[in-house]
Amino acid sequence: MPIRNRFAELHDDITAWRRDMHEHPEILYDTHRTSALVAEKLKGFGCDEVVTGIGRTGVVGVIRGKATGSGRVIGLRADMDALPIHEATGVDYASKTPGAMHACGHDGHTAMLLGAAQYLAETRNFDGTAVVIFQPAEEGGAGGKAMCEDGLMERFGIQEVYGMHNWPGLPVGSFAIRHGAFFAATDQFEIVVTGKGGHAAKPHETVDTTVMAAHLVTAMQTIASRNADPVDQMVVSVTSFQTSSNAFNVIPASVLLKGTVRTMSTAMRDLAEARIRALATHVAAGFGGGAEVSYHRGYPVMVNHEEQTEFAASVAAGVAGDCADAPLVMGGEDFAFMLEERPGAYILLGNGDTAMVHNPEYNFNDDAIPAGCSFWAGIVEERMPA
Repeated sequence: MPIRNRFAELHDDITAWRRDMHEHPEILYDTHRTSALVAEKLKGFGCDEVVTGIGRTGVVGVIRGKATGSGRVIGLRADMDALPIHEATGVDYASKTPGAMHACGHDGHTAMLLGAAQYLAETRNFDGTAVVIFQPAEEGGAGGKAMCEDGLMERFGIQEVYGMHNWPGLPVGSFAIRHGAFFAATDQFEIVVTGKGGHAAKPHETVDTTVMAAHLVTAMQTIASRNADPVDQMVVSVTSFQTSSNAFNVIPASVLLKGTVRTMSTAMRDLAEARIRALATHVAAGFGGGAEVSYHRGYPVMVNHEEQTEFAASVAAGVAGDCADAPLVMGGEDFAFMLEERPGAYILLGNGDTAMVHNPEYNFNDDAIPAGCSFWAGIVEERMPA
């Protein structure tokens, strides 16, 4: 089905909701204002149930179709949280909260799902139940995991779940999707390299942790280039190098390295962790020092399910005329936790020629709203036809 006329009529309202949220960004689980706004809207639309406090500050709305004989229950998820970035867009509805902004378009995601919820509550032209999910803390807080651990899927009987993200660089209102592994697993590590500090004029009396850590940083670049199969994606990045001294004439007693690992499979994830631990231990020992590794596994690989991906692509093509093949994305996405719980798919919606997400000059493109809302409506109406 193409873009629904109702969303042209609602476009100004949905844009106003989006810009209001943009002015009032909230980070991680502190989405109290946004969550309250969402719950109020859902109640006003006439949702059959509106539940708050799922995953701390998540909100869930239940909309039953004209018939429910199919027994099908479809979940649609949007994220609500902003980022700790100072906005530089210059728009008249820019963030009023210093150091926080909607730099990833979650304001647009939430507004579009609200628009779809209003339409679905008005029409109810489907046989089954639509569950609209508004999630906090996607940006590093694992809000999707928190909602699942609070029994999201079981409590509402969700059988399939779908997610969507805007994507700069894709034409406005177009779509792209990928089968299988789509977004990377995102892990973090800290390595404390220890030795013996001393005067820089007497290096022979020290165990130089700066040299030791520098060699370790270089050695870790061989994990992706020499240990991983070249056809398997892996990124190992050391992003912080902090010595225990900032004096120009002191060799520090310790160095702290921090970084991230991005992989597209469990095997590569295991390999990266094992090699980091081995290299840290043996490189440090080779210089007479020691190393302690702390490795934290974050979001898992986000994997689209085959049947639901094909279906989502067909709905998107009906809205936009086509659905492109999306590339692998080495960024993380905590919708992965929901796709581990239930079959589903995640799709990209074109944001046009804008700044990339997580950029202080990024802004969600309101022209994409009708396509995004129509996609959500199509998922429900075509998966659960009346």
